[in-house]
Amino acid sequence: MFGLAAGGCKTPPKKTAAHEKKPAKVKPTQEATDVDFDGFISRLRKAVAAHDMNTIASMMTADFGYSLNPEKSGEGVFQYWDENNLWPELEGILSETFVKKQDYMVAPPQFADPSLNYDGYRAGIRRVNGSWKFAYFVNG
Repeated sequence: MFGLAAGGCKTPPKKTAAHEKKPAKVKPTQEATDVDFDGFISRLRKAVAAHDMNTIASMMTADFGYSLNPEKSGEGVFQYWDENNLWPELEGILSETFVKKQDYMVAPPQFADPSLNYDGYRAGIRRVNGSWKFAYFVNG
């Protein structure tokens, strides 16, 4: 009987071990930003594929940058994309992997690597008041 009692004592450490594993479950909560971003970029990709300007506009910053030379931001972005046939280019860049660069998530990843001096089309997304916003799509 003493052996059974000793065996019963071994069970609580297993419960403790299982309990110790629970803090590891905090990780998904910490990655909520990634889940949040993934949802945002998925909605943005769908809206761009459909040329859904109302949805895209609601996902942009007020000062959305769409040209570096000459510098253009805010109003006129959709007309600019239409006139310059940039929708396919935008779709292509948004299909790339986004990586962190300063306060932004950017694509393509080459843009985040300063050693590459990447100056092609790129997109930037950043948090504004806790929500992700499409901040720029520029070339040059």
